[in-house]
Amino acid sequence: MQRRFTLPTILGSLLVVIIFSAAAFLRAATPGPDPAGSGYHVIKTIPIGGEGGWDYVYVDSDARRVYVSRGTHVVVVDADTYAVVGDIPDTQGVHGIAVASNLGRGFTSNGRADSVTIFDLKTLKPIGTVKTDANPDAILYEPVSKRVFTFNGRGKNATAINAADGTVVGTIPLNGKPEFAAADGKGTIYVNNEDTSDLYHLDAQSLKELHHWPLAPCKSPSGLAMDVANRRLFSVCDEKVMSVVNADTGKVVGTPTICEGPDAAGFDPSTGYAFASCGDGNLTVIHEDSPDKFTVVENVPTKRSARTMGLDLKTHNIFLPAADFDPPAPGERRSKMKPGSFVLVVVGK
Repeated sequence: MQRRFTLPTILGSLLVVIIFSAAAFLRAATPGPDPAGSGYHVIKTIPIGGEGGWDYVYVDSDARRVYVSRGTHVVVVDADTYAVVGDIPDTQGVHGIAVASNLGRGFTSNGRADSVTIFDLKTLKPIGTVKTDANPDAILYEPVSKRVFTFNGRGKNATAINAADGTVVGTIPLNGKPEFAAADGKGTIYVNNEDTSDLYHLDAQSLKELHHWPLAPCKSPSGLAMDVANRRLFSVCDEKVMSVVNADTGKVVGTPTICEGPDAAGFDPSTGYAFASCGDGNLTVIHEDSPDKFTVVENVPTKRSARTMGLDLKTHNIFLPAADFDPPAPGERRSKMKPGSFVLVVVGK
């Protein structure tokens, strides 16, 4: 039988086409995980050598510098040529590095010296020292208050420092050992508490605790990263768990499985990828499909001991320090790093 096309029929068909076209456009506009994998792999291993261990890595994507803590000093690497371009000396027990580009200053947390070294971003020369509480570990520059915060492991608190003149403006009790921290760009800070497995939410101006939330099933959280636009926090934890938290409510909205022995996290807003770096020699890549849905894309092989990382938001490369170790000597618990084996592993596409 011949079909008759009336005006309502035509309009209805057009509406269906428009709806499906709009849906296809939205799917195309929202980046999704590549079904074949993230494309990340080791693209370069940079020999650094030297003595001493390491902790945090900080990438200044705008200035194209990578700051690598090395126990008593900080090695500075060009993010594009991979050449060592400088060194910040006498940072005893250094853990982390923070940068205040608008002030032309950088800061290191010196765990053994219970201090912060302030250095000039252009010359890398130290220009001042600030006393903190015991064992400053993570360090963060909060741009709204223009303050630097150290998170003190043995002090079980945070020291707030005026970044412009180096004066200490106050202390925030944290009732346990703080680990990594993240700023939301609106004047508040989040920090993991390793002892209590909680996430603390702090006001950078008033130096008050706003909230603290349990991260269960997370235990002993360390690395922390934030998707500022979608208000999601990524805490990496023992037992191969990442807790993803709503930054406004404190609710755990996802618990993707990650690699073993994590110590750092990262989030790339351009790709929607979250990362966990682990001492087992893997980098877990997770895609944020939506603010409350997360897909583990893959575990990218890196190098054993590559447990910390720095993310370059310009090139999307990831820098992971690592070294080779000899088995523990008789009667000793810890392995000893092989002399000259320290490297910076670069993971990219």
